[in-house]
Amino acid sequence: MGWWSLFPDPRLPVSLPLSLSLLLSSLALILALSIAAFFLEYVRKIGCRHSLERTAVSDSFFEDPNSLKKVPCPSICDPAEKYISLIIPAFNEEHRLPEALIETMNYLQQRSAVEKSFSYEVLIVDDGSTDRTSKVAFDFVRKYKIDNVRVILLGRNHGKGEAIRKGMLHSRGELLLMLDADGATKVTDLEKLETQICALTKKNKELNSSAAMPNGLSLKLSDIEVAAFGSRAHLEKQALATVCFLYLRQSYRKWYRNFLMKGFHLVVLLTAGPGIRDTQCGFKIFTRAAARKLFTNIRLKRWCFDVELVYLCKHLGIPMVEVSVTWSEIPGSKVRLTSIIHMLFELILIRVGYGLGIWKIHT
Repeated sequence: MGWWSLFPDPRLPVSLPLSLSLLLSSLALILALSIAAFFLEYVRKIGCRHSLERTAVSDSFFEDPNSLKKVPCPSICDPAEKYISLIIPAFNEEHRLPEALIETMNYLQQRSAVEKSFSYEVLIVDDGSTDRTSKVAFDFVRKYKIDNVRVILLGRNHGKGEAIRKGMLHSRGELLLMLDADGATKVTDLEKLETQICALTKKNKELNSSAAMPNGLSLKLSDIEVAAFGSRAHLEKQALATVCFLYLRQSYRKWYRNFLMKGFHLVVLLTAGPGIRDTQCGFKIFTRAAARKLFTNIRLKRWCFDVELVYLCKHLGIPMVEVSVTWSEIPGSKVRLTSIIHMLFELILIRVGYGLGIWKIHT
């Protein structure tokens, strides 16, 4: 036997394990590239759909149950007609919506009786509910009239983000407040956000004192871009310190929701950057100018549109302030484990869509 017999003949077939590993590696590479291509195409389609929605002429209208007439929807591009608009997204909320609306309308009526310049409207956006949500909403239209309470029917379920976007784009207020249908945040906390908005607009006016309207008039509240975000971040320590007392049904966050919130906020920090600790609180207020820029740019329709709003505010240079609000846990939350997975997916969409320039920010 010669020395050459110690080395395998290159002309002989490669061993089966090596051939199999090469095959599996090739399949894994093809699969990874296919998933990446599919994901990028999905992101591109979202961008194309958004472009069509921006340029589409709206044929939406409000139904007046009293006169049975159709009232054309206003546009966010029109001048403001009310001091404030409250946008409430609702999906299968026939049980929680009435109490929240009663509390809201009582507050608004009391305040308008004291402040003559305080005018308001409440927009309830029914996001394809399959229960009696729309009936509950129209009962309030009958009671408070179409000028004060309006209902938008989306037909099918699109997601909370889309419901709020529709409401914002068809509102008439100088200020636009979004709030949840469950009444988890007290509507009276509106005044906390309102105070911060006014302070920011005053500061903005001072910094841009040379800026004026074409006719020489000074800028109005609705002309200045400012946003204020309600926050429950101050409740985290309370939730952690009172875990053993949660069975008393106090208004602190459940421990597992607090745990999920912390993990989610870490991913949000990596996506949108620092600045807002609680992006998911459903109590946010915008000036009309800020809402016009934000909600004509927003792409996400479900869970993480809040994070996208923070991202857009930073890139559009819209000042933000975070304000602590009173919050309580209301039974009937629609957040599930699958919702968390969907949120993570949408956060990736934000990074890829804007990061690669597939989604353009219109100014």
